[in-house]
Amino acid sequence: MVSSVEMKPILEESIRKLEKWVEEHNYKGYEPFDGLSSFLKPFTFGNLFLERLLQQVIRQNPVNLRPLLGVKPQESTKGRGYMAWGYLNMYNLTRDNTYKDKAFLCLDWLDRNKAPGYVYHSWGNHFHYASRGGRVAKYEPTIVWTGLIGQVFLDAYDLFRKDEHLDIIRSISNWILQLPREKTSKGICLSYVSFEQDSIHNSNMHGAAFLAKAARYGQNNSSLEVARRAMEYSCSQQRPDASWYYGEDPKHHWIDNFHTGYNLDSLKRYIDTTGDRQFEETMMRGYKFFKEHFFDGTGKPKYYYNKTYPIDIQCASQSIDTLTFFSDHDQEALALACKVANWTIDNMQDRDGHFYYRIYPFGIKSKASMIHWGQATTYKALTSLLLRLN
Repeated sequence: MVSSVEMKPILEESIRKLEKWVEEHNYKGYEPFDGLSSFLKPFTFGNLFLERLLQQVIRQNPVNLRPLLGVKPQESTKGRGYMAWGYLNMYNLTRDNTYKDKAFLCLDWLDRNKAPGYVYHSWGNHFHYASRGGRVAKYEPTIVWTGLIGQVFLDAYDLFRKDEHLDIIRSISNWILQLPREKTSKGICLSYVSFEQDSIHNSNMHGAAFLAKAARYGQNNSSLEVARRAMEYSCSQQRPDASWYYGEDPKHHWIDNFHTGYNLDSLKRYIDTTGDRQFEETMMRGYKFFKEHFFDGTGKPKYYYNKTYPIDIQCASQSIDTLTFFSDHDQEALALACKVANWTIDNMQDRDGHFYYRIYPFGIKSKASMIHWGQATTYKALTSLLLRLN
């Protein structure tokens, strides 16, 4: 196993190459679910099944069909958010103002590119999306993207105390507080989207984590109570084995790596921010499940708790990030994070610096360059690990 001392130069070189690739490509790339940007979309005739089929054929094919089908690399709001997060990590590590300037450029871009049609700040995909749950239109904001980008603005404000960042934090809070909510005897579930109630655990917990910290800065007095009630809902739905389904509707009954990591990170942020320990046992049980079920002995990250393939770069990056984040609770976490990072760099980083999308059975690799899903999330994860090791 590579030691933390040996891992530092490996991380530094990987980060340097990845950062160079993203910047040379002007923060543009593909996304797994961008297939409806194809010129074939009109031939789905507005049929949800055909839209899903087109999207999944492009998503699941080991050969990148996008250039052949008219899907172009684009900028991504979540990609910009994660790159800004990574730049803030590098600023914390080096105190090099170049990283501060890069982070501010990304945050300014996000301010200019918030979801159209909404008064308050929120963000969504730059493409139409279709799933078993229905459709989400291009630019329609989601609480996942908004909550994660909101965390970056919170971190930036903690570092630099810019008034415009505080204004955006308060604006994000207002958008989240206006979302529909499922009300139950055990808490509330903030909706994934604004136009209907869609109860999903990771999105609910993202929103709660953001609101809890935003409440520090004089936001609406109800923010902290909404956050607590939202965490109560998702924690009450933890399964007996300490896992979470993606959502409680039967169509959402799967358990995967990166959404579990999202849940854990959000719950830890809530507890760290508020000091509310009532959910700590739930968090640590969930973390134990995560650690024991999503990795093999080589550090290879598994997609599902009971199935390895496909090996996905989002699972790899979120694994590194969550393990690093929990290293103050688990003395083994950093060693495992290094193991996963080393495996990912060895097996999924191209010589040009970008990370591959997936590895399928028999070693078949999809080398498509996903911008938020692959490059930006991995940049943030690797810089978080390097910062923690230092």
